[in-house]
Amino acid sequence: MKLPSALNPNVVKADGSVEPKVSPFGPIQPWAEVGKTWTTTDIVKRLQLWYPNPPLVLFVSNNEHPKLRWKNAQLDERYSSSIDKTKAGEKGRREVIGRRWIDRYRALQAGMRSGLNDTAWKKNSIFVGYGAFPGLAFGRWKRWTDYSLTVTNRIAPWPLAWDGASASFYVHDWDPSTDYTVFSPLIGSMNWVFMLDEAYRLNPNFWFELSVWDGHQPKREKTDKRAYYAKRGQTYNPDRYAGMIKFGMWLLRPRVIREFRNPDQTRARVEPYFLEILQAVDEIHRNAVLKEFWRVGKLLPNRKWKHPYQENIPVEYKGKDRWFLLDTNMDPKRPWTLSTEIPVFTLALEKGVLPTREWLIVVHAPLGNQSNVEVTIPEYGTVRVNASPKGGYYHLYEVDGKLERIDGT
Repeated sequence: MKLPSALNPNVVKADGSVEPKVSPFGPIQPWAEVGKTWTTTDIVKRLQLWYPNPPLVLFVSNNEHPKLRWKNAQLDERYSSSIDKTKAGEKGRREVIGRRWIDRYRALQAGMRSGLNDTAWKKNSIFVGYGAFPGLAFGRWKRWTDYSLTVTNRIAPWPLAWDGASASFYVHDWDPSTDYTVFSPLIGSMNWVFMLDEAYRLNPNFWFELSVWDGHQPKREKTDKRAYYAKRGQTYNPDRYAGMIKFGMWLLRPRVIREFRNPDQTRARVEPYFLEILQAVDEIHRNAVLKEFWRVGKLLPNRKWKHPYQENIPVEYKGKDRWFLLDTNMDPKRPWTLSTEIPVFTLALEKGVLPTREWLIVVHAPLGNQSNVEVTIPEYGTVRVNASPKGGYYHLYEVDGKLERIDGT
């Protein structure tokens, strides 16, 4: 904060004052210096001694230090001298700023790697940024691009700036999102499918995680999501939490599930919910059918409908598959709004070819058990399943129409 303008990585205003936000227009060298400072600490040196030759090391950054947004680029006095006048429009600014963030975050990580003294740690460390992935607002409202660095054929620069991302699969306590309406992480994250394909194209080794949270804020009764549900006569318990997470897991198949909780929450209060995450992961390892579909199953799009988030979609993404919720006889009438309630969430993964295809059907009913739900499998037909808050799986065989419920445990 005390460095002169030419050496300061933060926002430097016209009056010479420094704002505590990193800037894409500041010098790169401080980023590398800060990175090396982190990994030359005594604790990191000890970690390398305690665990030499690890196969993988994840450095996960909270990545929440304020950044200068492209909309406010002119706040930094170095903006006008750093950007070509031909790039002064919205897309041009996003392109230049995205490229500059890539250079700076890679310098940060290079500095961290240089500070490591164990050869295996240097070689096998990757750097993951929380939120280093597009958010859930894509298409949900017209001004989502105000908070995005999307340019033609690149939805975000972050797969080039980080080795991986931990994306927020959150029901927030500060907005109207829920786990049972169109305004939900289950619906919003369907946009992440094409974004992940793009991330893997830009960075084939990209490490994708989900950070999960149910919006529980026990000390904020006015916004706490469990209190919100209770006021509407709903029951929220670990089973319902598990169902939401399973749906997100099978939609996106992340490498890791991380759970966010406030540090003031006790183990006794959060453990029943966390144990559901463990079970959801364990059952994929333990059940041969789930394991096989996790590895080779192809997510089945539902091309009968468009995704309900259709605001300001860039031309190059209008043809992407963005809708994976299967049709059921429980679906509300269309058109849907953000507040439309969805009784049953279901998707399917497919493997094999005609006429011996197989499907894994994932079902979740957040508001309570639903029996004999008719689910339409595209290019196959309708089957009947039971759905519960905890979520469940069915294995469907094309060759004889056999439908088996899977006991994940």
